[in-house]
Amino acid sequence: MTAYVLAVTVDAHDAPALAAFWRAALGRDAPFAWDDKEGAQYVELRGEPTLVFQPVPDDKHVKNRLHLDLAPADGTQDGEIDRLVGLGARVVDTADGFPWTVLTDPEGNEFCVLPPR
Repeated sequence: MTAYVLAVTVDAHDAPALAAFWRAALGRDAPFAWDDKEGAQYVELRGEPTLVFQPVPDDKHVKNRLHLDLAPADGTQDGEIDRLVGLGARVVDTADGFPWTVLTDPEGNEFCVLPPR
């Protein structure tokens, strides 16, 4: 018996707003949202991988222990970085000598953009 990754879950102060950023960034279909038994709204972006944005009251204090690596489906790495910044991301490290650039989403979660594959 083995397990599989059902989803990558991201903590968020504003789950719908953060899901909207990632929906635009990844070109995903409309999100699926549901409320838990206490009325907190979760937002799911289906695809590979499925992303679930869960509401939390806590602030982010340290570097992510897990992050997403993105590459442009078409175009250039710099063009993709510019597009993501236009959506609300922020460049935080150009990682001189390495092929990736580190950005954060609107809530400060780090992710990397690499050259096209």
